[in-house]
This record gives sequence, structure tokens and C-alpha cells, in this order.
Amino acid sequence: MDTYIEKLTNLLLEKNDMISYIQAKSWVELLWSDFEATYAKAGHAYQGEKMTEKIVTQWIENYGGQLHLFQSSRDDVNDYLNQSRGLLH
Repeated sequence: MDTYIEKLTNLLLEKNDMISYIQAKSWVELLWSDFEATYAKAGHAYQGEKMTEKIVTQWIENYGGQLHLFQSSRDDVNDYLNQSRGLLH
């Protein structure tokens, strides 16, 4: 899974130059776990890391350039996503 996370983190950094490496990796980890959890809650059988990579790649391609604009209503999520905001790659 680490290989997928690294690949997707680099893709996100290509799409969005307003976030740091740490933020990009955090976003990828959140998107990855959110997809897998939501897919499981919907009652679907696990399709493997390739399926998760495909979906997260689509999300990054479509929304990656705007992720730095996201604001959650939950402070803990904002704190997590804003870590090292000033340190760009």
C-alpha cells in the first residue's frame, strides 16, 4: 500500500502546488481510507488496492487542484489537514 500512497501523493503534488508533501500525503491517506470504509459500509466486497488506487486517482485528477481550499466543520480534521501548511515541497 505504501507504494500506492507515495505514487498518489506525488500525483497530488503535481496537481496542487499550494500544499506541502505532508499535506498531500495526509489527503491521500484520508481519501484512501474514506473510500475503503464507505465501500465496505455500502456492503460491497473488497476489490483490492488497485480499485482504491483507481478511485483515489480519479478524485485527485478531478479535485486535486482545489483541495487546499477545503474547510471541514470539524476542528480535528482541519488541524490534521493544515499540519505543516507553510512548508511546501
